[in-house]
Amino acid sequence: MASSTILPASYSFFANKKDLRLSDFSSTSSPLSIPKCRKSISKKIVSVMAPQQSERKPASTGSVKTAMTMTEKILARSSEKPQLSPGDNVWVNVDTLMTHDVCGPGSIGIFKREFGENAKVWDREKIIIIPDHYIFTSDERANRNVDILRDFCLEQNIKYFYDIKDLSNFKVNPDYKGVCHVALAQEGHCRPGEVLLGTDSHTCTSGAFGQFATGIGNTDAGFVLGTGKLLLKVPPTLRFVLDGEMPDYLLAKDLILQIIGEISVSGATYKSMEFVGTTVESLNMEERMTLCNMVVEAGGKNGVVPADSTTFKYLEDKTSVPYEPVYSDEQARFLSEYRFDISNLEPLVAKPHSPDNRALARECKDVKIDRVYIGSCTGGKTEDFMAAAKVFLASGKKVKVPTFLVPATQKVWMDVYSLPVPGSGGKTCSQIFEEAGCDTPASPSCGACLGGPKDTYARMNEPMVCVSTTNRNFPGRMGHKEGQIYLASPYTAAASALTGYVTDPREFLE
Repeated sequence: MASSTILPASYSFFANKKDLRLSDFSSTSSPLSIPKCRKSISKKIVSVMAPQQSERKPASTGSVKTAMTMTEKILARSSEKPQLSPGDNVWVNVDTLMTHDVCGPGSIGIFKREFGENAKVWDREKIIIIPDHYIFTSDERANRNVDILRDFCLEQNIKYFYDIKDLSNFKVNPDYKGVCHVALAQEGHCRPGEVLLGTDSHTCTSGAFGQFATGIGNTDAGFVLGTGKLLLKVPPTLRFVLDGEMPDYLLAKDLILQIIGEISVSGATYKSMEFVGTTVESLNMEERMTLCNMVVEAGGKNGVVPADSTTFKYLEDKTSVPYEPVYSDEQARFLSEYRFDISNLEPLVAKPHSPDNRALARECKDVKIDRVYIGSCTGGKTEDFMAAAKVFLASGKKVKVPTFLVPATQKVWMDVYSLPVPGSGGKTCSQIFEEAGCDTPASPSCGACLGGPKDTYARMNEPMVCVSTTNRNFPGRMGHKEGQIYLASPYTAAASALTGYVTDPREFLE
């Protein structure tokens, strides 16, 4: 095993903790796999340090016989077990169940079939139903799905149903929110130490709040509707230590693309991904949500960030429900540990057609694009639009390709039109976007992130090349099966819109 390894300056060193011994490091080096599009190697020696032990709070699950990770502790508490280990199967008491217009009708159908047409849900205040996927469309089947949700919520007296009735103007629907994963956070449904399940693979987003959050299928959701319980297998945990000062040209999207590029789209299959380190601690809640959002693109069961003062401050005016955070024990066992020096990272993209097809943005500068899309649960939050506006403001130029903006929620839409962008002299994102020639911000929803009906705003109905702040770039994901999607941060997406090519945002931010 090599000790000092020659790495490109843009890629950070990672090590499997259980295999790492300082005595292993000799003067010889073994080659590492490098992305094919890399053109040059900077001969920078990456130093190797013993893992730093950060201070951990005492366990909150009572007497601990064997050290546990955060995920193990949360599942132990929710299953009323004193101790759990990876591989254990336990019945978990669910704190919150979320479903939406795509999977809700199916889950409701299973619930009624198995529990009876007149059965009542286990807890009407713990079920969150959020229409968000196929909303602003004339497709009758998509509209019918929302009708099914509405009928069920009236029948069951569901407390948290974020309905939309008038599709012509979302603003006249005060209950309508938008993208479920962002709305869950904004409405105070995400709390440290809890179990949140949702019929959407990106439910893992909520792990940013220090809770166990994962996607489940319609059958499981139908069972949870009736019982409030689910049989879950405890996943082993991969720990990702991200240290170093975050460069001004990077966002959390770059961090998760780096990680997925390292471990692949199957590298975390049915594993928990725990994110720690000084870089993670410096991220605001929306950036932490981005980090956790894409763990499923690595196959992860859930992603989790330890709750801290940033978490507690965010939740101050959003929930009155008491919560109890948990933290990994100092001696907790992790399947592997990966360490990254973020100060050396450069802006990244994921090339078609996989989220792990990582490349440096600057190495793709010859890729001509047809459009840019900024939106989704991954890249349609307030901070994402602020980041894009920052690039447009710095350039003072107009976009060269159609640039579509889809705020995730109604609150994000309002922020786009009301919050001043720092350093702009009081201008809002919407004013900056208009000056840059972008499309008018659309009605909040999942939009074209997953294609949708043919009349979905910004859907790729023809073969095109798109730079997108979304989370998946498989063939057909945003519409046309021959479309090419480059996943990128809002910085990189905005920079690319200004040039018409995949562009490193440092061209405008430095």
